[in-house]
Amino acid sequence: MSRTAIIERNTKETQIKASFNIDGSGKSEISTGIGFFDHMLTGFSKHGFFDLTMQVNGDLEVDGHHSVEDAGIVLGTVIREALGDKEGIKRYGSCILPMDDALCLCAIDLCGRPYFVFDCEFPVERVGELDTELVREFFYAVSYSAGMNLHIKLLSGNNAHHMIEAMFKAFGRALDGACSRDPRIDGVLSTKGALD
Repeated sequence: MSRTAIIERNTKETQIKASFNIDGSGKSEISTGIGFFDHMLTGFSKHGFFDLTMQVNGDLEVDGHHSVEDAGIVLGTVIREALGDKEGIKRYGSCILPMDDALCLCAIDLCGRPYFVFDCEFPVERVGELDTELVREFFYAVSYSAGMNLHIKLLSGNNAHHMIEAMFKAFGRALDGACSRDPRIDGVLSTKGALD
């Protein structure tokens, strides 16, 4: 059964088209107008083995906030839709990922109930054209749109580029684990019989 989703979301601030394949090979086509953000989404796709396309046309003349936040909403939505009924998935995934000086922990529960914890302070306000404060906004939007419990904690790091890249890659790896199927699971992995 194909675990894919395609959505389009249009507002006065952003116009976004995206497709997502959980059981992909890490291929991506990303265009958000923010080069470093494109690089981060590409890393998420590659290291999670997800196929992801995302085209974002946003009001970058204002700033990057709407583009990044709405991209998070869309990514969370396609993840939720691609997962479908969640039958047979492991539900939980985690990763501790090093990137030079940076060490990031990411843990996920695809329980259907959004909750978000973000423990990181960046040493600079921008990396490339991305405001570092928008990293939290992006992951918050993903968590709530996907209905996932998401914890991201930076354990160490000095370089903001490495810190953010470690987060996106760790998120990809953790999500891949949570989405993977286990033949021992009958239905959904929940004592109450539902993940919502």
